[in-house]
Amino acid sequence: MSTSGMRDYLDGPHKAARDVVRARLAGHGELADLAVRLPRDEYRDKVLELLMESAADGLPARGYPKEYGGEGDLGGFIAGFETLAFGDLSLMVKAGVQFGLFAGAILHLGTEKHHERYLADAVTGRLLGCFAMTETGHGSNVQALGTTATYDEATGEFVVHTPTQEARKDYIGNAARHGRMAAVFAQLIVGGERHGVHCLLVPIRAEDGTPLPGVTLSDCGPKLGLNGVDNGRIVFDQVRVPREALLDRYAQVDADGNYTSGIENPDRRFFTMLGTLVQGRVSVGGAAINASKVALTIAIRYGDQRRQFGAPGNAEETVLLDYRMHQRRLLPLLARTYALHFAQAELVEEFARVFNDDRDEHDRRALEAQAAGTKALGTWHATETIQMCREACGGAGYLAENRLATLKADTDVFTTFEGDNTVLLQLVAKGLLTDYRESFGKLDPLGTARFIAAQAVEIAVEKAALRPVIERLRDVVPNRNDAADPDAGLRDDAYHSGLLRFREQHMLSGVARRLKAGIDAGDEPFEVFNRCQDHVIAAGRAHVDRVVLEAFQSAVQHAPEEIKQRLQHLYDLHALATIEAERAWYLEHGRLSAGRSKAITALVNELCATVRPAAVELVDAFGVPGSAVEVPMVVPSQHE
Repeated sequence: MSTSGMRDYLDGPHKAARDVVRARLAGHGELADLAVRLPRDEYRDKVLELLMESAADGLPARGYPKEYGGEGDLGGFIAGFETLAFGDLSLMVKAGVQFGLFAGAILHLGTEKHHERYLADAVTGRLLGCFAMTETGHGSNVQALGTTATYDEATGEFVVHTPTQEARKDYIGNAARHGRMAAVFAQLIVGGERHGVHCLLVPIRAEDGTPLPGVTLSDCGPKLGLNGVDNGRIVFDQVRVPREALLDRYAQVDADGNYTSGIENPDRRFFTMLGTLVQGRVSVGGAAINASKVALTIAIRYGDQRRQFGAPGNAEETVLLDYRMHQRRLLPLLARTYALHFAQAELVEEFARVFNDDRDEHDRRALEAQAAGTKALGTWHATETIQMCREACGGAGYLAENRLATLKADTDVFTTFEGDNTVLLQLVAKGLLTDYRESFGKLDPLGTARFIAAQAVEIAVEKAALRPVIERLRDVVPNRNDAADPDAGLRDDAYHSGLLRFREQHMLSGVARRLKAGIDAGDEPFEVFNRCQDHVIAAGRAHVDRVVLEAFQSAVQHAPEEIKQRLQHLYDLHALATIEAERAWYLEHGRLSAGRSKAITALVNELCATVRPAAVELVDAFGVPGSAVEVPMVVPSQHE
């Protein structure tokens, strides 16, 4: 197998953008230990310095319009951003805040006057900003934010205010030290009438770094990780901004205090505005997958060198990666990382297509669900993978100098920001249960339950249509009576898809039946949904598992011949390890015989042995710069 050939295939159409970031990271050997070596304030200022270097390299400009100094290459922008995760993750997160969230809010929620005045400065880093959405009392429930922006007709200004402690903006990146302006999400009040959450640009610091009148800034203090990001809290006390501060792409307020919007339904307007900011969710999922690549590169290289114990009577100890259990710990995770890489690549291309072509609302909703699911699985995977890599490296993995401790701490919050993963899978399942409609309900459980109650009959009809699909799957998927040849077809792509599709559709139809039964029985909609919430989320995860599997299938089918066989082995390992992890469910539902379940486990072991000789080459193909993985416990790879 050619390592360079596999790397080129993984890099895909955005190889140039990835290589620019790789080159920058390779030139900063100190990036791997900034979090350990520097005091917090020095660390934060160093991250800012590196952020400005990234801007000078043109990383953020790739994703913005050419008329503001950009290149209009959304896919290349996200690919470059993901690659930052090979280095210091505080730099990656700060870049996401500045170039993704703050500048993205100006681009997607503002209009030409905002673009002309602010966008070039935001993209170059001349104007450092915050994305002030999250509040102390309202995390994922953005629609219930407490901050207010009240229009004063007499002065033509909005008055931004924090009415309660729970409405304090919290965990805001760039707020504690460097940010001078914030994109503030607040309840818009015009003429005494509330119009829901909108976004305004609010200056928070003067040029000399002091807070502006009415703005109270404080530091969130030390965190589990990402201490190079200056997360802070913001409180507004009757802060006045001009009417033009409203980012008014989707709603306008004229000088006389008349509120207008091209989207009449307030719920639909809210979700349309949030949908334009999906880029952050896409980027965080990709960054988490890349952090997993770093951990696997370190752990697999270490496992290929470190020796421990050995056969009785043999003076030479055995290489760790030759032990079956060590292979079992790391190689299925390696296969899943490849699977998630290809699912993320499909998501990035879909994101660029939808936003470049200004697609319709249906395509945007589908993209949001795909981004939510991929982010959830990608970030959970990073948490699991980095922990397993730490354990697989023993005591050496616990030393800060070997980077796994920092990776573990820095990625832990990825499962929370840009949407809590449990909430995101609820969003995925909600989109699967029924198409989005004009009367689209709220994301909170009560709103979801009301929406489901209103559509209960339609859902039952829609899910009834799944029955023929499930019946057809039974022709493809063997059951417990197929024990004569338990090994038959275990490497068949159609068999893998059939099992995962059956599980997805069975769970979805089961959720729909439970929801309808509860509503028909006259139970309170909130209680009906709450009883089913675990089932709803499991159905969402089953869907994303299937999407990831089929993305890997497609990648194998389109791979160059020189790498296709190696990818096929990885795909088979991922598919069968995924099925093995859920074999209790398949046994319960008659989709696996006991013999076939055992055969799957045996084949996973066999595939681990097949993948093992190429394991180092497979992690080298990720292209993680040497300075990021040549930690003291690992000698440089021969394959770079």
